[in-house]
Amino acid sequence: MVDALRVVLLVALAAALLTTVALAFSWWMEPPRRLHRALLKAIGGAPEVETMSPGEGKACALNFDEEQVVILWANGADGLAYLFDEVDGGEIIVDGHVVARVRRGEVRKSLDVLAPDAEQVVLRLMFADARNPEFELALWDATFAGQVGSPGEALRLGRRWLSHLEALLKG
Repeated sequence: MVDALRVVLLVALAAALLTTVALAFSWWMEPPRRLHRALLKAIGGAPEVETMSPGEGKACALNFDEEQVVILWANGADGLAYLFDEVDGGEIIVDGHVVARVRRGEVRKSLDVLAPDAEQVVLRLMFADARNPEFELALWDATFAGQVGSPGEALRLGRRWLSHLEALLKG
């Protein structure tokens, strides 16, 4: 009787331990955490500006110390780093329409559209790279499950990115 109770307790303890390990691993591998860890590794420290789209498995960040833009996709498994002088510009696209743009050698097209009911807000970064000339990241996409924030917040984030890009293009 005592041996049977001991076996049941050991099985219960093993099951609890296995469940805890599985939950910790699941937490560790959540897309936002994976992307953030991949950004930290790619940049070699904390980025000054970053944004992520866990639903797409994409992220991008600016590192002013190293003067580089890092873009990641495939949940951080793939990515590129560009020097600031390789950045050609950026755009904010709302529901398929470019609403704001900053490009090297051009006048900035300011964001003058508010879209509180937008289905999608995308940040497009453009580079002087024949193989990978652009990178698109959804700042807001109503089709992604668990989407947090709002189109207005996504537009504000996109406007901040364009401000940073404009400053580095002028610098």
